[in-house]
Amino acid sequence: MKKIVISTGGGDAPGLNAVIYAVTKSAYQRGWEIYGSKSGYRGLLDPDELIRLTPEKVEDIMPLGGTILGSTNKGNPFAMPVENLAGEIQTLDLSDRIMRNFRRLGFFCHIAVGGDGSLEIAHRFATEKGMPVIGVPKTIDNDLEATQRTFGFDTAVSTATEALDKLHSTAKSHDRVMVVEVMGRDSGWIALNAGISGGADVILIPEIPFDIDVVCRKINDNELRDKNYAIVVVAEGAKAQGMKKAVCKKSSELGRDSELLGGIGEWVAEHIRKLTGKDTRSLTLGHLQRGGSPTTFDRLLALRFGGAAVRMAELELFDHMVALKTPDMAAIPLAEAVKGRKKVEVNSDKLLTAREIGICFGDSN
Repeated sequence: MKKIVISTGGGDAPGLNAVIYAVTKSAYQRGWEIYGSKSGYRGLLDPDELIRLTPEKVEDIMPLGGTILGSTNKGNPFAMPVENLAGEIQTLDLSDRIMRNFRRLGFFCHIAVGGDGSLEIAHRFATEKGMPVIGVPKTIDNDLEATQRTFGFDTAVSTATEALDKLHSTAKSHDRVMVVEVMGRDSGWIALNAGISGGADVILIPEIPFDIDVVCRKINDNELRDKNYAIVVVAEGAKAQGMKKAVCKKSSELGRDSELLGGIGEWVAEHIRKLTGKDTRSLTLGHLQRGGSPTTFDRLLALRFGGAAVRMAELELFDHMVALKTPDMAAIPLAEAVKGRKKVEVNSDKLLTAREIGICFGDSN
C-alpha cells in the first residue's frame, strides 16, 4: 500500500479544503493511505502532528474556507527559527530531519500545496534532498506565471467586489472619496478585476506607477458629471512615481523572508484629502479576502488540481506542479513554475476596456 502526505503552506486561501478533499478521495480510490501534515512541514518534523485522512474525515470540508491542516508562512525548514534551552532564537536547517521522518514513515510522495514561496521550498526538497514532490499552486494573488489561474483568486475578487458595491452607497451619501486597499503583493490582478467589476473611478496597480496629481484630477473631474464621490482601489504593492519601494507595515519577521506590504491606501487617502480638500476615508480589506467559502469556480478548480496531483503521483511525475492550461491540467516542472511572477499586461484587453469606460490608472494615458 502506498502512503502519501499532503501539506498546505503559506497564506490560507479559499479552496484549500477542496484540494484536501479531492486528494483524499482520489488516493482512497487507488487503495492508498493519505496523511496530512499540520502547519506546513510541522507534521514531518513531529509525527504526532500528522493526521490520518479518510473519506469520512473530509466528507464535509469542501465548502469551508481555510484549511483543516493549518498553514504557516514562517515555516521554511531550511531556515527554521527555533528557541533553544536558553530562550534564544536560532535559525536551523531541519530539512534532514524531515527527510528522515519522511523515509521512516514510508511515504512515497509529498503533495505540497502553496504559493511561490512554498513551491520553492518543495523544489529544494526535490533537488537537494531527493524528496518525491508534486506541487499544487495556491495564491489569492493569481501571480504564478506557469498556471492560467490559481484557486482562491476568484473568491478574493468576489469579496473585494462585494465590498466596493457596498461602499458606493455610503460614499454617495456623504460625498466622500473612499480609498480601498486590496491584496496582491507585486501584482495588480485583484485590484484590476475587482475595480472594474465594482465600478471604481481609479485603480492603482504595481505595474503602473501613479501620479497622485492625475488621480486627484480624475476625482475633481467627477463633479463635472454631477458625481460628488469617488471610489479608488489600490493594490498593496502600488507605488507613486518616484517611490523606490512599496509602502510596508513593517520589515520582514523572523522566519518570513518578505516584508509585510500595507499602508499605501492611507498614503493615497491622505494626499487626496490634502490636494482636493474632499472628505476622504481609507479602508483596508486585508484578510477578509482570504476568508469565506470558495466560489463555485475556485471549488471546482481546487478539486481538479487535487485530482490531477494524485494522477501525477501515480505516474511518478515528481518535482512538477499541476497547472491549469485551459481546458486541461498540465504537469509543469517546479523549476519553471517558480522562476517568475505573473504581472498585469498594461496593454491587455481588460486594462484597455477599463480605460475606455473611464477608469483612471494614475498615469497620463
